Amino acid sequence: MARKRGQDIDGVLLLDKQFGYSSNQSLQRVRRMLDAKKGGHTGTLDPFATGLLICCFGKATKICGTMLDADKSYIATLKFGTETDSGDLTGTVVQQAQSVADLVTREKIDMVLPQFRGPILQIPPMHSALKRDGRPLYEYAREGIVLEREPRSVVIHDLQVQALDETSMVLAVDCSKGTYIRTLAQDIGRALGCFAHLTALRRTRVGPFDLAGATTIDQLEQMENRLTPLIPLNEIPDGLLPSKIRQKEDTL
Repeated sequence: MARKRGQDIDGVLLLDKQFGYSSNQSLQRVRRMLDAKKGGHTGTLDPFATGLLICCFGKATKICGTMLDADKSYIATLKFGTETDSGDLTGTVVQQAQSVADLVTREKIDMVLPQFRGPILQIPPMHSALKRDGRPLYEYAREGIVLEREPRSVVIHDLQVQALDETSMVLAVDCSKGTYIRTLAQDIGRALGCFAHLTALRRTRVGPFDLAGATTIDQLEQMENRLTPLIPLNEIPDGLLPSKIRQKEDTL
C-alpha cells in the first residue's frame, strides 16, 4: 500500500501546547489531524512547559527562520530553596538552602531583580540542545559530563513579579531570542542566596503572535472543520513571509 502523503495545506496554527509532550510530538499530532503534508514549528518548548507553539504548514514554514529571532514572553514559576542540575523540576537537586524565609522578602527581591533587566550574560545550561562536536549538550549531561560554555548575551526587556509567597515566585518575562528561562531562574535564586528552579513555564507570546488566539489539541479534535483556526498566508503579519509568496497570495 502506498504511503499517504497528506494534503498541500498552507497556514499557521497557534497551538496551546499541553504539559508532557515535546514540541515535535505536538506538531506531528496537529499535522496528522490536519492531514498536512509539510509542517514545522518556530521554536522549541520543553515537555514540562506549556503555551504558545507556532505550527506552520506548507508555504507558511518559510516564516520559521524569521520567527526564531523573535522576542518572546513567558510566565515562569520559581521554587525557592533548591537548585537542580537541569534548572527545572525534571532535574536532580544539586544545591539546597538551609532556610529561605529571610532571603525571599519582597524588599530583597526588588533589590535583586533590576540586575536581570536589560542586556545580561547567560551561560547556556548543559541540559540544552546546543551542540558541541556534533552532539547536543544534553547528551553529555546525561553521561555526567560538564563542559565549559561561553556566556551569551541576551536581553530581558521586562521582568515583573506576579505572585510571591515563602516558597515560590511567579514572574512575567519579556525577553530576546536565545534566553534560557531555566538559567534565569537559577541565576535569580543564586543572587537571592536561596537557590531556585523552575516548576512551571508557560509561553504567552512569540513575536506578533500571542496565546489569546491559540487552540488546544483537545479543542482541535472537537472541531468539525479542523482548518478553521488556521491563519492563511495573506493574514500572516507583514515582514514574516518572503515578499514573493505574500504578493502571490494577495493577488489570488
